[in-house]
This record gives sequence, structure tokens and C-alpha cells, in this order.
Amino acid sequence: MTEITPEAAEALANGADLAPQAGILAQYVKDLSFENPNAPGSLQMQGQPKIEINVNVNARAGGQDMYEVELKIEASARAPDAGTLAFQVELLYAGLFRLTGAPQEAVEPFLIVEAPRILFPFARRVIADAVRDGGFPPLMLEPIDFGGLYLQQLEARGGAGVQPVGNA
Repeated sequence: MTEITPEAAEALANGADLAPQAGILAQYVKDLSFENPNAPGSLQMQGQPKIEINVNVNARAGGQDMYEVELKIEASARAPDAGTLAFQVELLYAGLFRLTGAPQEAVEPFLIVEAPRILFPFARRVIADAVRDGGFPPLMLEPIDFGGLYLQQLEARGGAGVQPVGNA
């Protein structure tokens, strides 16, 4: 059962809503790099290229219930036969989030799971456009299970930190 502090009781009596609230204040490209080092030969590649994708999430407090969440996506494509690099793209896409009224144990899961889930479609479009503008078919990234990645991270660090809730 949740205890209501005297301050919270007074706020409720005055019509305040103490439910947790999250909002995105801004989202932006922090860094974008596209390399096509073997052009024009790489543009005439035969066969399906070997694609490698790496994704990382970083979050940091910005003060006054604000947090910056960074989604870093790196992708490269190599020719199927010789392994020659066709292209490499790196994106650091970020969002500034405000999170108020949330219990402390809910902050980390929000920043590592929900915030990247909100940012991902926009980052996906930036990657697709950069690859297309580089002369290749757009790279359409599949959706990422940030919740599953977070649970793996928790398991890797020995379950320290926030414990997952519900059935996983």
C-alpha cells in the first residue's frame, strides 16, 4: 500500500495530479556520419551485402526531472564475396525527456526501454535516408526489443538495480 505524505495530501486537496508523467521536450541528431569509401565500385555490388548493426542506449540526468537519452546506431554493409566495405553509417540520435512523479525504481526502465522506443522510428528514418542519399537502397531497420535488451543487461550485471515486474 502506498503512503500519502502530508505534502501529497495537501497537493491532492488542492486539485494536483500526482500521477507519474513523462514527456519529450526535444529530439535531435547529435552526430551523423555516412561513409562510402569504395564508390563508385561499391554502388555496383552484386548479391546481397552482409549487414552488421550495433545499437547502444545511454541516459543521463539533466536536472529538474529532465533526462537526455541517446540512441547510438552503427550499421555497415560489406560485399558478399570479397568483404569490401560498401558503406558505414553511424547515428547518435537523442531526446530530452521530462519525467515527474515517477517512483525511483521506474526511472531507469523508462530511460532504457520506453524512451529509446519513442526515439527509434525517427532514428530509423534518418538512417534510411542517409543510406539512400549515399546511393544505396534505404536500410530499413527492424524494430528493436529494448525491453528484452534491458532484461539481458540486468541479468548480465547479476540482477542488480531494478527488478523486472510481471511475466517476462
